[in-house]
Amino acid sequence: MRIGLDFDNTIVNYDKIFHTVALEQGVIPPDLPANKTAVRDYLRSVDKEDRWTEMQGYVYGARMVEAEAYPGALHFIRRAKEAGHTLAIISHKTKHNYLGPQYDLHLAARTWVERYLCEDHVPFIPENQIFFELTKDEKLARIGAFGCDVFIDDLPEILLAAHFPQRTQRVLFDPQNHHQEKNLPQVEVISAWSALEKYMGLS
Repeated sequence: MRIGLDFDNTIVNYDKIFHTVALEQGVIPPDLPANKTAVRDYLRSVDKEDRWTEMQGYVYGARMVEAEAYPGALHFIRRAKEAGHTLAIISHKTKHNYLGPQYDLHLAARTWVERYLCEDHVPFIPENQIFFELTKDEKLARIGAFGCDVFIDDLPEILLAAHFPQRTQRVLFDPQNHHQEKNLPQVEVISAWSALEKYMGLS
């Protein structure tokens, strides 16, 4: 089976690092919940959208290495590889950030993959099966070109897009249960990587 994985907010959890950076910069109250969405919503509520945009570039660039994988993500990837499945990371992100000092966001993401998605210096996913596309349309085309049997993403708009490959099983990763009550036809919704292991018969 060919399994496609989104990267940001699917494999990688940015909650702690965004909260840490926001506290360092003194732009949020100390008692704000330690998650990315809370930081974003607070900055928008106090008319600091540009500060949020600049912070994203800083986190995804200079501080990327401090981001953590979601609990169970690395175990899932290891188990899927051991079971003989072919894995690919297929994500979309701009090459450089919009505001603030410029960072190569693709390089920062690949550096994270090299550090964390390996065992005994052997990568779980070959470099030629890691794709950071510039647009959502290019991401959708890559999912089809790679021939994904299953694709896991945190964004319903990707899984429900008109050009999403019809043969590919759609799995929504929703760790905070934002989308549980929505009508998501043909989409399997999971809230933890351990649930995905069970869904795919890896546990």
